[in-house]
Amino acid sequence: MDLQLTGKTAFITGASGGIGRALARAFAEEGCNLALHANSNLDWLRKFIDAQPWNDRAIAVQADVANPDAVQQAMDQAAARFGRVDICVANAGRWPKEDQLLSELSIERFRQTLEVNLLGAAWTARAFMRQLKPREDGHGAALTFIGSTAGRHGEPMHCDYSASKAGMYGLVRSLKSEVVRLDPFARVNMVEPGWTVTEMAREALDQPGKIAQIVKTVSLRQLARAADIARAVVMLSSPGASRHISGEVLTVAGGMEGRTIWNESDIDEAAIRKRARE
Repeated sequence: MDLQLTGKTAFITGASGGIGRALARAFAEEGCNLALHANSNLDWLRKFIDAQPWNDRAIAVQADVANPDAVQQAMDQAAARFGRVDICVANAGRWPKEDQLLSELSIERFRQTLEVNLLGAAWTARAFMRQLKPREDGHGAALTFIGSTAGRHGEPMHCDYSASKAGMYGLVRSLKSEVVRLDPFARVNMVEPGWTVTEMAREALDQPGKIAQIVKTVSLRQLARAADIARAVVMLSSPGASRHISGEVLTVAGGMEGRTIWNESDIDEAAIRKRARE
């Protein structure tokens, strides 16, 4: 299938992280130009781009996504370099690793998580929409938020993260009816990963018994790889594959449910770790 992505420009926030790098590679493989965002890891991201065979059609941009002016400047830089931005992936986020009850959670941590994850996604969407205009070929633009199953099922001891991801449902279902006023074929969706093997999650996943605890609720008895998330985003961003899909949430979590499916005796934790690294 021709995904009709060749020559289009994708703006990806949080591109220095595990899912962000997988997104960059996946869109590059489809022939896209890339505006890859980082904040504190900008130098690392530049080196990553320089090492890629597609480095001539990629730039690194810097912004604190909690700062709407900085996000707008980054988007403007991308549009100036490539002429327009057709695809936007609001992927940047933070997951504070410390387990804390809401009654013990600092106001500063709660605010920062919301400002980066939820408001940062909103400012990214806002900047994208400000440069949005119809393409002559009729291929609609695509905006995809990276949510989390924590926004669907909740995550005890991380209610700040759960709340920030749950708020994205409102963005998706409101903006799907706003973007079409700027581009009549533009679409807005969300990909909702479950536990995914990335640097951000690695410390938690390395805790003894953690993987078994997670996959007890997962039909496929495996963890997602960053590439699994990236491929879903590419599909939803494609006017060839998803031209009539908007306002939807695609959960990429191996059939995760809010209940136990497997007993610990059914789970081979070592095999799951090995498969996640393949």
